[in-house]
Amino acid sequence: MSKFTFNMPDVGEGVAEAEIVEWHVKPGDTVEEDQHLVDVMTDKATIDIESPVTGTVLEVSGEAGDTISVGAMLLVIEVEGEATVASGSSGEEHAEAPAPKSEAVEERIEVETSDASDADDALAADPHPEPLPAPTLAPQPRHEAKVLASPAVRQRARDLGIDLAEVKPAADGRIRHADLDQFLAYNAGGGFAPVGQSRADEEKKVIGLRKRIAQNMAASKRNIPHFSYVEEVDVTELERMRADLNANRGSKPKLTMLPLLIGAVCRLIPQYPMINARYDDEVGIVTRHGAVHMGMATQTDGGLMVPVIRDAQAKNLWQLAHEIGRLANAARDGSAKSEELSGSTLTVTSLGPLGGVATTPVINRPEVAIIGPNRIIERPMYVPDGVGGERIEKRKLMNISISCDHRVVDGYDAASFIQELKKLIETPVLLLTD
Repeated sequence: MSKFTFNMPDVGEGVAEAEIVEWHVKPGDTVEEDQHLVDVMTDKATIDIESPVTGTVLEVSGEAGDTISVGAMLLVIEVEGEATVASGSSGEEHAEAPAPKSEAVEERIEVETSDASDADDALAADPHPEPLPAPTLAPQPRHEAKVLASPAVRQRARDLGIDLAEVKPAADGRIRHADLDQFLAYNAGGGFAPVGQSRADEEKKVIGLRKRIAQNMAASKRNIPHFSYVEEVDVTELERMRADLNANRGSKPKLTMLPLLIGAVCRLIPQYPMINARYDDEVGIVTRHGAVHMGMATQTDGGLMVPVIRDAQAKNLWQLAHEIGRLANAARDGSAKSEELSGSTLTVTSLGPLGGVATTPVINRPEVAIIGPNRIIERPMYVPDGVGGERIEKRKLMNISISCDHRVVDGYDAASFIQELKKLIETPVLLLTD
């Protein structure tokens, strides 16, 4: 028997350390070669670390949420006989197995999910949580004894703090549970009935993707002086054109508002290169990108992810719609590749059906701008009647928000960009011209 020390392998891409997301083994467990040992996260990539040997786990390093450096001890495994000596051992008494095969470290993008919701987690600890007792008001007056009611009704009234003398009885003069229900309904808001059930406090360690999101958002707000600008846009004609295109799309993917908006943005970027840029504030360099690698904020079960549409400016509306659907599904089911989740130069974020009147989105650092379409609403507006006057007409309106890094983008530039975007959206036929 000998001990094999398995150090944190080099997972490539210049990664110096990784965060432990979840252990799949513990001391005392028997493991087989190529068995899944632990998940670690670098940036937004979750890596499967697999065992290079067969043996018994003696020791593991760290717990979920801890950071471990490449080359540091990850775990110790007791193996049969003498393990083959290879580079990277730690400690003279520890023999070593060959360096892990390349296939032993399989990279995958994984959206963290739990087997149950937060509410289910609480119920797992106590499947029958007892509601807090309702507050009891002042002691019941003596004349309650004169009221006709069963012992069960009297007890319920005491629990709810109800004076039975104030409850109107049925025709026979006896108060029943239905009369208590009617009294509570009539006095809704009076504090008699509890408004909901209590549940135990719950602590959850912030790890994995949720931790990355927290770190990135904090760094963005801490380092970037944000400003936001919002403009109202009439999308009536755009929605009419979208409906016509979808009615004749054949086997093409269905168009939503998003590919139309991305197409409009890409047409304007050559005039506003400061919007499609990344700012390295450590060296003081702003890179204005020629290609638009459009980040697309996507909500998943594990949190917000930003898959990237490469060279969005080179795609037509149908190709954009296809990429949007493909990347969103890949982010949600955990199949997105590492390169599909990094390298964006500009991001668009939408709350979809949740909409909202206006948003002030947080910039996806080190980008310098993020664009957010909001909910479409119908509202009467004055429009030209064609003969020099105006008439009232129902129109579809949407606010577009943009947040910018004020170190790089001036307010005038952001406002000018959105105004040009407004003109393009309100004349949507321009999106189909060369």
